[in-house]
Amino acid sequence: MNQYINLPDPMDLKKLLLSFALIPTMAMGATGHGIDRDNLNPEVRPADDFYQYACGGWMARNPLTPEYSRFGTFDQLRENARVQLQELITGLSADPQSKIKGTNAQKVADLYALGMDSVRLNKEAGKPLQRMLKEINKRSLQDLGSYIGWLHRGIAAPFFGSGVGADSKNSDMNILHIGETGLGLGDRDYYLERNETNDKIMAAYEKYVKRMMELAGYDAKAQERVWKTVIKLETEFARHKMSREQKRNPALRYNIRTIDELRTQFSNIPWDSYFKTLGLENVDKANVSGLDFIAFINDYLPTLTEQEIRDFASYEFISDSSNLLSDDFIEANFEMFDRVMSGKEEMEPRWKRAMAIPNSMLGEAVGELYVGKYFPEENKEYMKTLVENLRVALGKHIDNLSWMSDETKKKAHEKLSTFTVKIGYPDKWKDYSGITVDPKKSYLENVLAASEWYTMDNYSKLGKPVDKTEWHMTPQTVNAYYNPTTNEICFPAGILQAPYFDVTADDAQNYGAIGVVIGHEMTHGFDDSGRQYDKDGNLNNWWQDSDGEKFTRLADGLVAQFDEVEVAPGVHANGRFTLGENIADQGGLRVALTAYLDSMKDKDMQIIDGFTPLQRFYLAYANLWAGNIRDEEILSRTKTDPHSLGNNRVNVSLRNIAPFFEAFGISEGDPMYRAEEERVVIW
Repeated sequence: MNQYINLPDPMDLKKLLLSFALIPTMAMGATGHGIDRDNLNPEVRPADDFYQYACGGWMARNPLTPEYSRFGTFDQLRENARVQLQELITGLSADPQSKIKGTNAQKVADLYALGMDSVRLNKEAGKPLQRMLKEINKRSLQDLGSYIGWLHRGIAAPFFGSGVGADSKNSDMNILHIGETGLGLGDRDYYLERNETNDKIMAAYEKYVKRMMELAGYDAKAQERVWKTVIKLETEFARHKMSREQKRNPALRYNIRTIDELRTQFSNIPWDSYFKTLGLENVDKANVSGLDFIAFINDYLPTLTEQEIRDFASYEFISDSSNLLSDDFIEANFEMFDRVMSGKEEMEPRWKRAMAIPNSMLGEAVGELYVGKYFPEENKEYMKTLVENLRVALGKHIDNLSWMSDETKKKAHEKLSTFTVKIGYPDKWKDYSGITVDPKKSYLENVLAASEWYTMDNYSKLGKPVDKTEWHMTPQTVNAYYNPTTNEICFPAGILQAPYFDVTADDAQNYGAIGVVIGHEMTHGFDDSGRQYDKDGNLNNWWQDSDGEKFTRLADGLVAQFDEVEVAPGVHANGRFTLGENIADQGGLRVALTAYLDSMKDKDMQIIDGFTPLQRFYLAYANLWAGNIRDEEILSRTKTDPHSLGNNRVNVSLRNIAPFFEAFGISEGDPMYRAEEERVVIW
């Protein structure tokens, strides 16, 4: 996810050999509780707008509060988890371990306390920035490689980025990756497209940059100078960055260069001193994921003055640090990125913001506490059952594909059979002994030290085998992922809660909810990006050419369906950008239904509260995406989020699925109906 993510970056195969005939149904079976009718809007016919019919009641009962730009059942699940985590973290103050320096309990408790201490933070104001700003503005730029390398040790990431991860064509080994830098506004279109919305955002961004510099002690003249540098550089970066659609193609992001080729092709970047500063003494090659962008940076860096480089690095550091400082900094950040860009009206309470830092910085330490209290072992065992059910069902779908050859089907089965499955929490917890939390130091200093530790820990993996037991989400995360280089699917404990996973609900609902999530992640292994990786996680074309062409034609049809949706006046959804998630939604829906029907063979398919099993299945799926969203957030997500909006994940996806029409009596002439010849079925 991210609401199902397809993890773009590198991550013990436990092949579960359960006999399909012996797979049990859920503890409550078909006698579990049914659909919550309060979620429905009975004034809307399912044949007219299924999303409004299935979710309208929930949306009416959960109007947006000022704190949120979007709030749905997915967000509600996250809020429930945050309340649970708050109880765990605040409870650490009574734990004797929290008084022993160096324990995880001490680190989590003290870090949370630092974030909660508004009096100290406001008294310190911008002082915690000054030591690092002095360094940024006094360090010699005679050797630009050393300067950028020092910044890349967890301070800021100007001009380009680097990190260690799996080699996409030798996925057992870690290599260095060099790629594009980020942008202050997140997406390049804000800089390149002129319209009323973007002009409003750009005006707010100018105000934000100047306010950041003012709070850091820069006078009005210096603020103007920094703003001109920031907008000049970021606009040029935007012009040369890959498009959202291009980034979805892993083949475009795989460009191996030897160290000699780096020196020759990008000679204006002092690679040797850059690598040495990062402790990377033996780099022999790297994957340059944004080849054209690095070529641009190579030509652009010599045109910049020392002042421009220092100003840009200073701004990046200040902006990235703003939420660890006084209320003035935090409010400026909120105004720009939450109010203007997302439409939020009110900041989150301090406890939520303070909790987010230990929850990410010491995520598995918090996660160990979380699963100990909130994740029963029987939930993990039942998930194993569901995963195997879905695996068998997806295999049936592969067998029945009319457009795929037997040769490619064989390879698809090989990939499916070797999926690694991670459920709940890791077998081995991360060691945080290298991170020190000292309450005598500022909040920012503590987080910066941890940032450097994480950065250098990542670089230390260069040239070593990929640790395939490593998790890339914490157990308390409300999400799930598929990682192509390890061919794994992961379902953290955080998402295994109602309404996604509910042991008291009937089977139809659970298959329509967590079952679709499982099928979604499995299908990511076969979407437009994931299908390019083989069973071993290597970027390798295992498809017959004719099958690849047929897949592309089907995918193009799905792109067109989403492209035609108007998400705001004059603004359409981006079907190409969201293609992977849309394929996975559709695949998850189809495969989960097959798994459910197979599990119910020779069992009574009961009507509960007036709904048939298939109706409950589709209503449960729709309820996953119930939510309200602000206009600003719709525009922002359409540019930056590879997932379709919730209503489109429901209505557009379901209009391709024949059993859905049958379940609700939808026929030709109904708005939800799509003619058979216009439907797109991939998996």
